[in-house]
Amino acid sequence: MSMTGQVAEAPSDMAAATGLLTVGVEEEFLLVDPHTGAAVPAVDLVMEQVPAELHGQVEREFQTSQIEIGSPPGLELSSIRHSLGVLRRALSDAAERAGVRLLAIGTGPVDGPVPPVVDKPRFDRMIERFRLLVPGPGNNGMHVHVGVPDPDTGVQVLNHVRPWLPMLQAVTTNSPFARGEDTGYASWRSVEWERWPSVAPTPFLESHEHYQRLIRQLISSGVMLDEGMLYWYARLSAKYPTVELRIGDVCPSVDDAVLVAALVRALVATAMADVEAGRPALRTDHHLLVGAHWRAAHDGLEGEAVDVTNGELRPAWELLDRFVERMRPALEEHGDWAEVTDLLGGLRRHGSGAARQRAVFERTGRLTDVVQDVARQTRG
Repeated sequence: MSMTGQVAEAPSDMAAATGLLTVGVEEEFLLVDPHTGAAVPAVDLVMEQVPAELHGQVEREFQTSQIEIGSPPGLELSSIRHSLGVLRRALSDAAERAGVRLLAIGTGPVDGPVPPVVDKPRFDRMIERFRLLVPGPGNNGMHVHVGVPDPDTGVQVLNHVRPWLPMLQAVTTNSPFARGEDTGYASWRSVEWERWPSVAPTPFLESHEHYQRLIRQLISSGVMLDEGMLYWYARLSAKYPTVELRIGDVCPSVDDAVLVAALVRALVATAMADVEAGRPALRTDHHLLVGAHWRAAHDGLEGEAVDVTNGELRPAWELLDRFVERMRPALEEHGDWAEVTDLLGGLRRHGSGAARQRAVFERTGRLTDVVQDVARQTRG
């Protein structure tokens, strides 16, 4: 829910000079007992073990069973890969020194007590107002920030990207188990997350003033305490000159995270090109988008997805291939096409994070084995 201070700085001079877009990634993780796999309230113990030079890129999250990292923004996917790899390995080591294990997983698969919320005045106010909306061990997402030149352009970008976010949600599905059983969903985190009243597809926005007016109205209605609780699937950052896409489960591996970062940046770059060319955004009906997001959470990549251009169901991989081809010019412009093609090949071979978890459970019948495999992927 929070945002680390290292992700979304102003686009660099190089970005402005080249016309390329910066990208930064936030990832939230679960802390679990290494023997049972149940979530544990160990964030303070782990924070004590984090190397001092990484403190600015590691933060507590909403619950005491969660911890968050943020990569510095960059132009090259290689820099994002390096940052996430360093941070994940350091945090995995810190967790092990604290006697727990770090998992890049949407929510905890093993049943156990719900860990308390981090002791922080803002979180206390959230619990006081919204009460039992914290249903489990911790919801862990991935947020991707892409630099934009100004808020007015950012609002237009939000209009252009909103129809395509269910596709990205399907790519990131990584939480099929909860309370010790298969939920029937590829992303159970998405289902739990939607309990918060400000979680929704981004509405179609008439202007930046319209965006700000909606925020004021949502705060005055009591739906949100502040702008930080604007949990639309895409939003403008309240602090930095970026659009923030926050639709996915945290990805199991660095490869998966780099792929999503590249796709998000290409989607934003494609939207900006459409804005500059005067091409209108697809005004997808809100309820169709809700349905498309539900389908993405349910099926992931291994089932069907909603074609938002006509409302029909198609194989998810067919729509993903079409989605990526649409963004090929932006991927090529940023030098990402070859790597994205390779990473998509790996995703096709191995399946989504949800499919990988289910494959382990099908082989062994033990969720502790699922936890061990996710921990292995998390470290890299």
